[in-house]
Amino acid sequence: MLDILLSLDGAVLLWIQEFVRCEVLNPLVTFYTQLGNAGIIWIVLSVAMLFFRKTRRAGLLSLIAMLLGLLFTNVAIKHLVARPRPWLTVKGLYFLVIENDPNSFPSGHTCAAFASAGVWFRTLPRRWMRRTAVVLAVLMGLSRLYVGVHFPSDVLAGCLVGLFCAWLAWRLYQAAEKRWGPIRWLE
Repeated sequence: MLDILLSLDGAVLLWIQEFVRCEVLNPLVTFYTQLGNAGIIWIVLSVAMLFFRKTRRAGLLSLIAMLLGLLFTNVAIKHLVARPRPWLTVKGLYFLVIENDPNSFPSGHTCAAFASAGVWFRTLPRRWMRRTAVVLAVLMGLSRLYVGVHFPSDVLAGCLVGLFCAWLAWRLYQAAEKRWGPIRWLE
């Protein structure tokens, strides 16, 4: 059963390479996916949110969720699973960006995106902001498939870990407020 799922993972990437990649999208998607290197786009947006009262909590909790995601994905799971990058195992697959980390599972870019989006969906003051956060996270996950550096199951796992970290950051925030009362500078 696992062999079937793994072969489907590779088949999806080859299909994307054959039927979705094009000269117009390649530089756009490559640029977007590289904005996620080290979580930089999500970190910059989260830090910017700290400067505005209405988004301060969203910014702080996003940074906490990403830190948790980093610990779960890059420090623990990637080394335990040690799944090689797709271009190393899928014959005929070509990557569009260079990844120095040889481990593929789960996607750290996707984890960071969904850790932030999960927090932002719960805490941002405007509906359009919450929806935009989700769209940006989904696009990050899809970009990792498009450039050929992750399997679909890597992206799905990154999404789930990221959402778990967003939930965990929210629960930690609630526990802190329950123990010490409202955190005034976040209100």
